[in-house]
Amino acid sequence: MKRYRNLDGNSGVIAYEAGDGFIRIRFVNGDVYEYTDQASGREHVQNMQRLAQAGRGLATYVSRFVHEAYARKL
Repeated sequence: MKRYRNLDGNSGVIAYEAGDGFIRIRFVNGDVYEYTDQASGREHVQNMQRLAQAGRGLATYVSRFVHEAYARKL
């Protein structure tokens, strides 16, 4: 997993891994969730990938739009 840059300094995300049609996110409590095109929607996955690369806004996006729409908890 790639370390999340956390430019705002107070994110609930610490790392992520992204690929074609998915993103896996590790939160500060250690939980890892996988969000996929099928479970969360392609637009949401693409938005989360973009935010992860930018290092800002990912945890907020997850809590607002896809919190329960994950494919699986790893």
